[in-house]
Amino acid sequence: MKSFFKYVLATITGTIIVFAILFIVMIGFITATVSNMGSKEEVYVPSSAVLYVSLDYDIPERTSSNPWESMSLPGYGEMKSLGLNDIISRIAAAKEDDRIKGIYLNPRYVNTGMASLKEIRDALVDFKSSGKFIVAHSDVYTQKAYYIASVADEIYMNPEGSLEFKGLSASIMFMKEALDKLGVEMQVVKVGTYKSAVEPFILNEMSDANREQMTAYLGSMYSAFLENVSEGRQISADTLKNIADNFLIRNADDAVQYKFIDGKCYKDEVLSKLKERLEVDEKKDVPAVSLLDYNKDGKTETKGDRVAVLYAYGDIVDGEGMEGNIGGDKLSRELRKLRRDDRVKAVVLRVNSPGGSALASDIIAREVELTKKVKPIMVSMGDYAASGGYYISTMADSIFAEKETLTGSIGVFGLIPNLQGLLNNKLGIRVDEVKTGKFADLMTSVDRPLTEEEKVIIQGEVNRIYDTFTGKVAAGRNMEVSTVDSLGQGRVWTGSQALEHRLIDGIGNLDRAIQAAAAKAKLKDYSIRYYPTQKDPFAELFSTSKERIKMWMLDDELGEYRKHIDQLRAVLKSSGIQARIPYRVEIR
Repeated sequence: MKSFFKYVLATITGTIIVFAILFIVMIGFITATVSNMGSKEEVYVPSSAVLYVSLDYDIPERTSSNPWESMSLPGYGEMKSLGLNDIISRIAAAKEDDRIKGIYLNPRYVNTGMASLKEIRDALVDFKSSGKFIVAHSDVYTQKAYYIASVADEIYMNPEGSLEFKGLSASIMFMKEALDKLGVEMQVVKVGTYKSAVEPFILNEMSDANREQMTAYLGSMYSAFLENVSEGRQISADTLKNIADNFLIRNADDAVQYKFIDGKCYKDEVLSKLKERLEVDEKKDVPAVSLLDYNKDGKTETKGDRVAVLYAYGDIVDGEGMEGNIGGDKLSRELRKLRRDDRVKAVVLRVNSPGGSALASDIIAREVELTKKVKPIMVSMGDYAASGGYYISTMADSIFAEKETLTGSIGVFGLIPNLQGLLNNKLGIRVDEVKTGKFADLMTSVDRPLTEEEKVIIQGEVNRIYDTFTGKVAAGRNMEVSTVDSLGQGRVWTGSQALEHRLIDGIGNLDRAIQAAAAKAKLKDYSIRYYPTQKDPFAELFSTSKERIKMWMLDDELGEYRKHIDQLRAVLKSSGIQARIPYRVEIR
């Protein structure tokens, strides 16, 4: 008995100690978080400093108010990110900041799409127009990293480093053979010769139509890529293409020979060059502030007329949605609020989406149409605004995109898995049911194939939604339905191609769309406000879900392979009829 009480007491004591430690850790974590939130207001910028820009972190469309970022989780390191909006605004602020004399660009791996990359590059070009310098250095230049670096006045590379310049490629992972082995059949109902979102589940290679469209839009994107590098380095596009086609740059010596870089040097030598530019003593450190820490002065006006920028990024889903996707109900509510707000004189819808639910897309498109009747509404497209992403854009007054934006993909599909082979033959599982009508389990039963009659019903609905889609585009773009159908069929276009086919109104970034909105509203003095309004960071601290923390850890473990899992989950979790781009194009 004495031994029993000893063990019970030890257990209770141990439990108390554990809870006490956890409580102390939590208090310390919260204190550090609050301190971190407050410290952002007091970043010191030395005189005659450089702005350090690396871009080796997650770049979402908009900076999150999440206070957990820039903090470390045990075993997972810092969870850094900075939104495209803040990257561009901070570079613009540095252009006007007398304390900032130049930019030290240190790109290596850049985690964002080509259209977003072009917006960052344009901001750097604008920075240079002030007469300030940009010096780039890296141990390794991926193609995206070099694309950004090509804007610099001087580019340097580690003598033993590498530089990739070999042309663009895009690949698709096909899973039909794996699904066949598992006994899973993906039943497809679609409209659109080029609607290839379902191909990875039913084929082992690209269809001819899909290969045709991929070749066309990758070539268009490559032309824009070469054009910008050519402008930055004063090397003809034809020469650049020849260098890439023959893989002529394999090391630092090759990069110097073909004038891709201005010299080979180690980091300490680059820092010495920066000190010379800044007239800093060689024994002192380079005065610098990181783009992650640098904050522009708070000059946002809250009075008078407003142009509202409403962000819509991620997959389009039914209902409210979650952070990182576009909930049909949530975005529609935001549009209604802006339409009824007398202070808001014009709206810019910033779309970066591969599409998703056709129903949610239609709900949002209706609110865009209603807003257009009350006040100007423009669309600014990011990396993607395709399928459902184009659907929600088409009723706007004007649409602007970058040359590298992927858009169009006007098409619809339904994907219904049949798991009968997996359940019966692989797992020995049988399903039996009773129903009040022969269609009672339509679109819900996954343990049997569709009947011919069910296929006809679903195909009819897919056709009807496609007709609605093309009709909306025809009305919004002032085209004949037959013309829209010829441009549709699920085909993906770059911004350059979309402009030729009148699917968009101009090439330009978010600023151009804002200026167009203000001009149509006849505004001269106005402020820009961003929506949806973000949560208070401290409130966000206590609302962070277990799912989000799990996703952060998954990101750290899987790295670049996370995108394949996300793509598979997005399609398999899709319910109802979908208007979705086939895949995301990764450029290296």
